Amino acid sequence: PRRKGNKKAVCLSGVSAPSLCEPRTDDNSHPFRRVPLTGIFQNLLEILMKASNEIERVYKESCELVDVDTCLLLIAECFRCLRNACVECVKNQHVMRNLGLIATSVHLIKVLHGAQVKQESLLTAFRCSLQFLGNIASGNGDSQNSIWKCAFPDLFLTCLTYSDEKIVAYCCMVLFTCLNSERVRELLDPGNLTVPLHVLKVCREELETEWSFLIVTDHLLKCPELVKALYAKLSNQERVTLLELIMAKISEKNPLTNEEMIVFLRHADFLAGCFQEKCQAVLKLTSATDAQDEEALVTIRLLDVLCEMTSNNGQLEHLQALPGLLETAVDTLRLTHLAGKQAVNIFTATHAMTGQEEISHPAVGFKSHLIRLIGNLCYKNKENQDKVCQLDGIPLILDNCSIDDNNPFVNQWAVYAIRNLTEQNERNQELIAQVEERGLADNSVLESMGLRIEKQDDKLILRSVRKNPS
Repeated sequence: PRRKGNKKAVCLSGVSAPSLCEPRTDDNSHPFRRVPLTGIFQNLLEILMKASNEIERVYKESCELVDVDTCLLLIAECFRCLRNACVECVKNQHVMRNLGLIATSVHLIKVLHGAQVKQESLLTAFRCSLQFLGNIASGNGDSQNSIWKCAFPDLFLTCLTYSDEKIVAYCCMVLFTCLNSERVRELLDPGNLTVPLHVLKVCREELETEWSFLIVTDHLLKCPELVKALYAKLSNQERVTLLELIMAKISEKNPLTNEEMIVFLRHADFLAGCFQEKCQAVLKLTSATDAQDEEALVTIRLLDVLCEMTSNNGQLEHLQALPGLLETAVDTLRLTHLAGKQAVNIFTATHAMTGQEEISHPAVGFKSHLIRLIGNLCYKNKENQDKVCQLDGIPLILDNCSIDDNNPFVNQWAVYAIRNLTEQNERNQELIAQVEERGLADNSVLESMGLRIEKQDDKLILRSVRKNPS
């Protein structure tokens, strides 16, 4: 996961400019006290409006009498002044907004976007205009409302798809600053859904901006209906990106709040349903030619997210009671295990590596994670323990206890699963003992798990033993 950036407005110019915000002093003789700020901002507004008209005339009428570069440089300098003047200064933010600078800026951005050239002076003016909108919106609800009214959704769609990475990044900054729970729900409108879709595309392309990441984790994921609507529209590659962002959110060190937990339980329901529906897509990976099958890659990432969710006590109990999830995990383990025995492929257990080689395949660890999920779902849950027994899942897990280069730590996850399956469950303990006695399970495997079989009154008992240090 990427590190969260500072969400406060910052002075984005290369050199720190003196703030036009009046100093916090009672000394009325201070020169800034005598500066008529409204007049300065009014002058800058008039310059921007005139420059905007000149540029429109150039590109509409092919007028050669206007020095475009000079106009663009002037626009950039005006926005630099405005941008720096409203950093953490509510008074200046209010003055600028009341003068109409937000509406003028949005209009000017549209003019710049309409230009057919991509010269550096135009890009600089474009970037500075977005930086200004980001700073005037920071910590100011009234400015955020004005920007949303003037800019949503057209301006965001314009900038999110622009060819300049910095413009995309600054657009994401403005969008993040303006979003709230009510506006996130506005994104559900079919006509507005394109905005979050483009944000996810920015995330997938891994452009150098944390703002797109924060838009998803801090805003979009708070609306389960929006996540579901987006998922239906996303390509498989974009679904993988969304699932990775969900994984980043639930893997954060800070625990989820009660409100967030309720939301993520709904995410869990939806993602578990997706996994149950598409889990067999992973079998396509048995063919070397389908090693990058996108639907299978989504299935792998869905399993990763479910494993992480079941590692959280708050979400575990909910998923343990979810109909069909445990059965799907056991059935998928059986199918992949069988596929690995029928032919040599990524699901075939191997142990031929020297320790320095790495297997590069998206399905590496898939069976390990299935066993981990099964173990989690059976943790202190008698009903699920019995269900795995009924599904003949215990011999299946025992058959996956050997070291497997294609499934790192599979032995450890199998030990974990067997312990959870047998904890306070005599029936499952007896079943494992019978499997060993019939020779279906290698006693050395049980010993590696810290278990041994004992006979007591003609009854086989599975006991935990302390392993000898090696």
